[in-house]
Amino acid sequence: MQPANHASQRLSNMELLRIISMLMVLAVHFDGASLGLPQLSGNVDRMNGRQAWQLATESITIIGVNCFTLLSGYFGIKLRVKSVAAYLFQCIFYAVGIATVTAITAPNLINYDQWLESWLVLTHTDLWYVPAYFALMLLSPFLNAGFSAMSRKSAVGVTLLFILFNIWAGWWWGGKFNPNGYTIAQLIMMYMTGRTLSLFPTLATGCGRNLTMASTGYVAATAGIFVTSLYMPSLKAFAYNAPFVICASVALFITFMNLHMQSRAINYIARSAFAVYLLHKSPIIWTHLMKPTVYQWWQEHSLWEFSLMMTGLMIVVYIVAMLIDPMRRTLSDIFISTVTKSFRHEHAE
Repeated sequence: MQPANHASQRLSNMELLRIISMLMVLAVHFDGASLGLPQLSGNVDRMNGRQAWQLATESITIIGVNCFTLLSGYFGIKLRVKSVAAYLFQCIFYAVGIATVTAITAPNLINYDQWLESWLVLTHTDLWYVPAYFALMLLSPFLNAGFSAMSRKSAVGVTLLFILFNIWAGWWWGGKFNPNGYTIAQLIMMYMTGRTLSLFPTLATGCGRNLTMASTGYVAATAGIFVTSLYMPSLKAFAYNAPFVICASVALFITFMNLHMQSRAINYIARSAFAVYLLHKSPIIWTHLMKPTVYQWWQEHSLWEFSLMMTGLMIVVYIVAMLIDPMRRTLSDIFISTVTKSFRHEHAE
């Protein structure tokens, strides 16, 4: 069965979700990855306000990565020489650019070997999503062809079985193929889920019932994440393949499917979403700037002050990415044009 064709125009409701998903990723990194999450182990009576804030923030925002991948599945990755070149160029641009600027302005923070390794974005990187998504791109033609060949009923069945397999063998039993969602198996699962959702245009009619049910489902699933975090280790409760995390991701995604809107501003801002990830999670920026800054704020300020400062930092990071990204896009167009011309020339001979 052929998924619905969304390629004719960028849907601003889904582009808004792309922006929010990346802001969620920032929040997760500023919360759990910077501060560490409380491990209550059922001792709820000992939970203080800061611990509750951390767990609530993580519960609300942990779905960012899943939603980002659902978008790829919903619209479908079109594997082309151009798309591969653009993806790799974007990753290299930020990795090498940051390493080069650091080598010039703060040479004590980087050596020559580290600068050389910054070019190897698929093998020498702390950003697990970069090589995992590249692998997903390479697999996308097979996944797309499989969905095109299946009936809608079969697509739903296969996707549900794959989700259950990931939850049972991966999340519950800690299977090495996908113990907590930081794997290519997780991206495949969410891509398949997004592809399946695209087979149901009735889910995106914009009717009040769809919106109410989906948003209620998101709130309920988020509450489920929070409750499980009170009793489970944080790595388990907030795993990308945890049942409540998957449910919350899908529910929020369907919510945005029903928010029909068109906005050039939203579409433009969304173009820099992935750049936000590549920028702030660069090992140099993350280790020497982002993480210590957030931790210091957490230690020195009240909870409300910290919340405002963290929100402001998220906005600043996004704005900086938007200011840098036009240069990346210009250089990328030149690079892609050169690559595609060379590719066509080789095939013409």
